[in-house]
Amino acid sequence: MSRERKWWSRQPADHTLVKETEPLEVRGVLPRRAKIYLPPGYDSTRPRAYPVLIALDGQTMPQWRLAESLDELVGAGQIEPVVIVAVPASPARIEEYGTAGTLDYAERGRLARAFQDLISGLVLPTVRERFHVAQEPARTGIFGASMGGLCAFDSAWRRPQVFGLAGIFSGALWWRADNSSVAAQQASRIAHQQVREATGKPALRLWFQAGTRDETADRDGNGVIDAIQDTRELMAELEDKGYANGRDLAYHEIEGGEHHESTWAGALPEFLRWALPPAPSLGRTGPARETNPTTR
Repeated sequence: MSRERKWWSRQPADHTLVKETEPLEVRGVLPRRAKIYLPPGYDSTRPRAYPVLIALDGQTMPQWRLAESLDELVGAGQIEPVVIVAVPASPARIEEYGTAGTLDYAERGRLARAFQDLISGLVLPTVRERFHVAQEPARTGIFGASMGGLCAFDSAWRRPQVFGLAGIFSGALWWRADNSSVAAQQASRIAHQQVREATGKPALRLWFQAGTRDETADRDGNGVIDAIQDTRELMAELEDKGYANGRDLAYHEIEGGEHHESTWAGALPEFLRWALPPAPSLGRTGPARETNPTTR
């Protein structure tokens, strides 16, 4: 199918538009339709392609107020306009959102590699065929919450040739290979191990969020809930690999923040401002003018 020009009215919309793909499927995971959030003023003829973000648990994006945040942030010129692809979870979410190279202690995550193949091998190419979005990893990102945050991190870490940035909201960074003791739980956290044992430093920018009421679990009894400790300690592992806090890494801790869409909706604008600073050449962005209406 040709790029999306045939789909649009003559004037770009002054608000976020939502479109839907046909069912997308790769071997090993259930088919699903992705929703495409096109920013206010989306214009397929503008010289600079739009950055693109994958949103995991895409069916929850109305609860995240994604469209409203895009309207507000793009309208105020606080972010570069972005195309966001919301990919819904399936009933096999915990199998798809695990780590692609290592099963957890309960042997979960069996579909993680196939799910990441779906995103990088089918969803992104489909979106790039139809919409005016960037090809380069530095302008391609992925974000999610809880298990979706783990999946976002794992996808970017394993596929830096696809993704250059990730947003990890209340990430399930406790995901571990050994549950036999507190010491084993701590030592076998899979994301931490991946970073610690890596021989290289993928070109990534990583944004983390945790809330002080994400959970109550404190496996080592140090007075810091696991959600916060796991996040801070993964960031420390990344810093040991040469990632710079403030340049490559960012952390947003929310006092009273819960493990819930309402907290993540509140944090989303902060992530988008960090991920998508306005392009200097674009300035304040509003609805673009139609340059050749007869072609649409």
